[in-house]
Amino acid sequence: MSASNHVAVIIPCYRVASAIEEVVRSVPSSVSTIIAVDDASPDETGAILRGIHDPRLVVLVHEKNQGVGGAMITGYREALERGADVCVKVDGDGQMPLEHLPRLLEPLLEGNADFTKGNRFHHVGALRSMPSLRLIGNGGLSFLTKLVSGYWSIFDPTNGYTAIRAGVLRQVSLKHVARRYFFETSMLAELNIVGATVRDVAIPARYGNEPSSLRIGHVLRSFPFLMIRSLCRRFFWRYMIRDFNVLTLCVLTGLPLLLFGVVFGLYHWWRSVVTGTPATAGTTLLAALPVILGYLSLLIAAVIDMISEPGQSRGS
Repeated sequence: MSASNHVAVIIPCYRVASAIEEVVRSVPSSVSTIIAVDDASPDETGAILRGIHDPRLVVLVHEKNQGVGGAMITGYREALERGADVCVKVDGDGQMPLEHLPRLLEPLLEGNADFTKGNRFHHVGALRSMPSLRLIGNGGLSFLTKLVSGYWSIFDPTNGYTAIRAGVLRQVSLKHVARRYFFETSMLAELNIVGATVRDVAIPARYGNEPSSLRIGHVLRSFPFLMIRSLCRRFFWRYMIRDFNVLTLCVLTGLPLLLFGVVFGLYHWWRSVVTGTPATAGTTLLAALPVILGYLSLLIAAVIDMISEPGQSRGS
C-alpha cells in the first residue's frame, strides 16, 4: 500500500464486544479510514466503539438490525462518499488476521483484479482449527455458489474477508445485494453481471470458541430461493441482455426439455402404479429422451459459463 491509495476498512459489528476493540487497533496505519457499522448490536459493542480514540474511526449506527449485508452496504456507501479507492470488509470477531491485508490488496493495486477474497482452504494447518460444522457447510455450499455466481475458479466462496476497487463497486447494483447471510454469494453474482475480475488470496482464518451465528435450518429454508433468484438474475443480465449466445440457447432449450421429461415421466409412472399397467416403450422413450437432451444442454451451458468467467480487469 502507498500513501496515494485511500483504503477504507469496513467492519460490520454485531455481538462482537469481546473482540471489536482489538480488531480496530490491529488495522494497519496505512489504512486511511475505518468504518465500523453497529448493526443494532444488543451487547456493549456500540459503547466500546465510542470509547476507541482513533482519528480514522467512523462509527455508524443502525437503529434496526439489517444483517451483515445491510451493514456492509451502509459502510460501502460511506466509504465511497469519503473518496475511498479500495474498500475492505473485515468482520468484527477477530477471525480475519489483518497482518495479511497487504496480500489481499496487492492484486487490486497492481490492476490484476477488481475484487479479492480470502481462501482458508489453502492452509491445511489452519483448517484443523476450523469447526467441523463450518468445514462441512463451506464445502457443501461451494459448488452451488460457483454455479450461482459464475466464478468457477474460486473456492471458499462464503469467505467474508474481501476487498474491492471503488470504481467497480460503483457499478454494482447494491440494492440487489442480499442484506443477510447470503450477502457474499449475491455480491459475487452482481460482480459477474458487471464483468469484474475476482481473485482468491490464500489467507488462514483464526477460530476461537465463539459460536457461529449461521444456522443450518435458516440456510436450508432461505438459501435455495435466494440462489435461484440470483442465478436467474445473473442469467438474464449476462446472457439475455448483454450477450445472447450459445449458452442462452442451451438454457432456453435444455431447461424446458428437462422439465417436460421429468413431469411427463412422473405422471406416467404414477398412472402405471395406479392402474397396474406398465408404460409402453414409446412412453418411456418419450420421457427419457427429453431428460437426456435437457441435461446435456444444461451441462454444455455450464461449461460455456466456466470458460466465460470474467478475467479482464475493468478500468475505474
